Amino acid sequence: MILITGATGYIGRHLVARMVAQGERPRILVRDAKRAAEILPADKVELVQGDTLDPKALKGAVKGVDTIVHAAFITADHKESAGNHYEDTNVRGTGNLIRAAKEAGVKRIVEISGLGTKQDKPGSYMQGRYLAEQMLKDSGLDWTIIQPSVLFGKDAPFIKGLTDLIRTAPVVPLIGGGKTMFQPIYVEDVVTVIMKVLEDPARTNGKIYTIGGPEYYSFRQVIDVLLDTMHASRIKAPAPTALVGIGAAVMEAVLPKPPLTKAAMTLFSFDNTTDKRGVERDFGFVPVSFREYMQKHGV
Repeated sequence: MILITGATGYIGRHLVARMVAQGERPRILVRDAKRAAEILPADKVELVQGDTLDPKALKGAVKGVDTIVHAAFITADHKESAGNHYEDTNVRGTGNLIRAAKEAGVKRIVEISGLGTKQDKPGSYMQGRYLAEQMLKDSGLDWTIIQPSVLFGKDAPFIKGLTDLIRTAPVVPLIGGGKTMFQPIYVEDVVTVIMKVLEDPARTNGKIYTIGGPEYYSFRQVIDVLLDTMHASRIKAPAPTALVGIGAAVMEAVLPKPPLTKAAMTLFSFDNTTDKRGVERDFGFVPVSFREYMQKHGV
């Protein structure tokens, strides 16, 4: 039995679809069963209502489970709101899940993290993701951590935020001069990696996999690919990271779903890249090209 947390999130719902297509019936922990039934194939999964902040619900959710895929994180593209705080969900929720898993005899947790996760100042978004990884490493459970670069695919949050910005702004800010490097990876390729990790616990136990697509792109190049795909023309203006950070804070204050958040600005503090051939080496397939996907499928 496999339990998936965060199944209504971007990676989660693609993972559920793949597992169901292969004839599996995973158990799904969801906050709102009615909403989840609109997103997921409810008749082909086992829905358990609750969340990682509810120890009582977790106790029932992990009963009889061998492996957990933990993807229940508030990601950097979402701003904090009432009842949704990075520290609560990403840190405290992960701790609750690990404790419940150990008490129930769960053998393994596969955690979906993010490329470039590292120590940061206390209370920050990045520090929370780092602590979630550290708690799992120190748990005594078998574990695997998957750290993907930014995702692309239909309605991928990072790309959608940029396309929304392109549609609404006459000038596209090139954050940090547009020099930050990214390695976009197709969401279905991330799902394939997760499935291969689940299928081979002996080989993948105790490992961190940093994964990205087959090409590197500067932020300027990402914008150029999107402009070309959208058949759009915009002025591109280099913008200091600090100045854009102020803009992100303003957008968070006035918009329910801002195209850029303060947490997402952490992606521009380092090059979001890893070995181009890592996925092929570790999992035996070549990921889809960002540029080629956009040419074929559009945004």
